[in-house]
Amino acid sequence: MLASLLPALRELDLPLRLQLWDGQVFDLTPAPHVTLILKDPSLLGELSRPSLDNLGAAYVEGRLDLSGPLDEVIRIGDRISQALGEDRPVEHQPWAHDRHTDAEAISYHYDLSNDFYRLWLDPDMVYSCAYFETGTEDLQQAQQAKLRHLCRKLRLKPGERLLDVGCGWGGLARFAAREFGVEVFGITLSQAQLELGRQRVIDEGLQDRVRLELLDYRDLPQDESFDKVVSVGMFEHVGHANLPLYCQRLFGAVRPGGLVLNHGITARHLDGRPVGHGAGEFIGRFVFPHGELPHLVNICADISESGLEVVDVESLRPHYARTLELWSQRLDERLDEARGLIPERALRIWRVYLAGCAYGFSRGWVNLHQILAGKPRADDSLELPWSRADIYRD
Repeated sequence: MLASLLPALRELDLPLRLQLWDGQVFDLTPAPHVTLILKDPSLLGELSRPSLDNLGAAYVEGRLDLSGPLDEVIRIGDRISQALGEDRPVEHQPWAHDRHTDAEAISYHYDLSNDFYRLWLDPDMVYSCAYFETGTEDLQQAQQAKLRHLCRKLRLKPGERLLDVGCGWGGLARFAAREFGVEVFGITLSQAQLELGRQRVIDEGLQDRVRLELLDYRDLPQDESFDKVVSVGMFEHVGHANLPLYCQRLFGAVRPGGLVLNHGITARHLDGRPVGHGAGEFIGRFVFPHGELPHLVNICADISESGLEVVDVESLRPHYARTLELWSQRLDERLDEARGLIPERALRIWRVYLAGCAYGFSRGWVNLHQILAGKPRADDSLELPWSRADIYRD
């Protein structure tokens, strides 16, 4: 196996060193700066038909160790998977999404450890794509710009009621209340997020303007009591089959004339099948159980069918690639602290996930879209200005 694998790898001209379980070392170029340490002889067979899924799984399970810059590790893994792996289309199998399953999936991902997330997120713990107005901002500046961008797109005004669906640790809710003078009702399915989010509301003295609750989107009030609705990084967990219901719940929550802004990851293919030579399968197996990404066309269709009118769409794909790159760098700078907060297996998952997603967004395997929609009034009009100039005006 090794005799046939080494020549195939050398042809790729990768700055790679292979170190075997018995101590043998093979440099595939004169100056390798990434080392794959194979601890299990069966990995030779997997390397002869690799995918990012089985390579990532081997690392998570401790059968494979890595040395070198993680972004370069991901790039090399992709090159090997493309050259030696099977290029077979993956048929998407929709998941069943009920209340119990969704709650379990959210808890698995978000209840890992607040202190772990705090290590590498910005101070407001905004766990979604940042917004780089010039490309020179640091993470905190870009996340504050993202929160402002969302609030401006919603044309928030003092005294309005904002519904935040999937509020996380409450960063957007607190920002909107503090900077735009609105009252916010935020919902999450993560107990850990809720507890810390509520404490931060108290710490900032915003109890009279921000209320966070543990609530499923299916139980949202349908009384048209909110002026504006925002959903950030939430609909990826809803599932293809439930997207029409999700959009109907947003429609029923907002008043006529109000606005709804959905910010989330979208698929490259219309059928939502994963791309990236096994990257999507790895994420579904280890990171986001039951997560499903709709194509932009499909989510816009569901929004329209609910009665909302799509009025603006913006892609932030390069912004998410940069956000994930910064998250990955920040986590790798604090690995020793992270090991004291979560199990080693979980830490391996997160290292591969953040670096791999940064690479995937940079390559266009997935996208990120902000979709603004309005709920028409009785005369079919919307409360919007003639242009977008107000969004960008200081």
